[in-house]
Amino acid sequence: MRKAQPPDLSQRLSEVLARTTPLLPPDELRAYVQYHFDRRDLYLEVLERHPLPLYLQESSILRDRAGRLKRAFQKVLPAVGFYYAVKSNNHPDIARVLFEAEFGLDVSSGLELEMALNLGAADIIFSGPGKTDQELHLAVAHADQVVILIDSFGELRRLESIAAGLNRNVRCGVRLTVNPDGLWRKFGIVAQELPAFYDAACRCDHIQLLGLQFHSSWNLSPDPQVAFIQLLGKVLADMPVEFITRIEFIDIGGGYWPAQGEWLQAAGTPEGKLQEALGKRAGAVETHHRFPAATIEAFADRISAAIHEHLFPIVACRICLEPGRWICNDAVQLLISVVDKKAPDLVITDAGTNTVGWERFETDYCPILNLTRPSLHEKPCHILGSLCTPHDIWGYMYFGDDIQPGDILLIPAQGAYTYSLRQHFIKPLPSVVTI
Repeated sequence: MRKAQPPDLSQRLSEVLARTTPLLPPDELRAYVQYHFDRRDLYLEVLERHPLPLYLQESSILRDRAGRLKRAFQKVLPAVGFYYAVKSNNHPDIARVLFEAEFGLDVSSGLELEMALNLGAADIIFSGPGKTDQELHLAVAHADQVVILIDSFGELRRLESIAAGLNRNVRCGVRLTVNPDGLWRKFGIVAQELPAFYDAACRCDHIQLLGLQFHSSWNLSPDPQVAFIQLLGKVLADMPVEFITRIEFIDIGGGYWPAQGEWLQAAGTPEGKLQEALGKRAGAVETHHRFPAATIEAFADRISAAIHEHLFPIVACRICLEPGRWICNDAVQLLISVVDKKAPDLVITDAGTNTVGWERFETDYCPILNLTRPSLHEKPCHILGSLCTPHDIWGYMYFGDDIQPGDILLIPAQGAYTYSLRQHFIKPLPSVVTI
């Protein structure tokens, strides 16, 4: 006998199906496309010296983003430090540009730590769960350059043992999880365990507990960060004075979404996912959706207001940030070409989605620009990669007058969580050109 559904389930399903995720404003999309078509000569000039496909990394955009973010937060906070989250794009040239822009580096593995040390970085934060003894040993050996963000009580014990063996004192913080119930509980300790963690750290002769860190990701607005700052203020208010006087920094992480917001195919919207689960079509591929994002200035204003209200009355310390996606997203463009036209509405390109690490464009929307035949009119066509899988898709539309073999296509803003996730699958990966 079929189990009765909760009385409100059908109503909730109806509400999701009736909901319409905001549309991407056409004028905004055209302006975005026009900006890249206006830079067409720059892209094509690079191709005179380098073969397709390629990642084009633009240092000027990185420096611009770094400067804007620093200005936004320095305007509203008295002492603030900036650390680039290397995991978002781990190419050494990206880290080098930001290192030269006076960013520290936030690393999440021994490999990233080695790269940061090889660059000569003197201000490194080492975060992440599951640090191995080998990785901790490397960090302790460079304790004058590295602050370790401890992720658990077990990691605290292992770190003390390694530091004692090397007879080194280690500057540390502890990570606090922002969600003790979901998958994010893998990161850090729950805030309510901070008193017990402090007591354990006090019994470690080689650990200098100097700070706290938390991170919430995929933030379209400052609301999640503000909410946790409020919670953190309540926790700190109950901590002993001896702990408060130790605190030199509070690291509020990153997770700031780029200002254009999250662009989605119909299949990526909540109502589209439900339609597909019911065996129906998610929606028209010609329809593009967007969840808007706050500007970085709005993030800075709201977050700083919360810090001034909930943290600074308790502790006077430096505030640190770990931006990744917001810094590097727009600084890398992917240039590919059409290899085969199999139908008027189907072409195959010389690069597959292994270049970005996953099959994201079935749900995410990114405009595809035909640099060979530019036009602000978007036409339907399945733009597919050359991998031996049907999920290897760039999109269902392109901006151009036509599309033919040999045409050069631009996939813009592929700087964040693409290069770092690339996969050596079937076909060679694009080369990297830094300008």
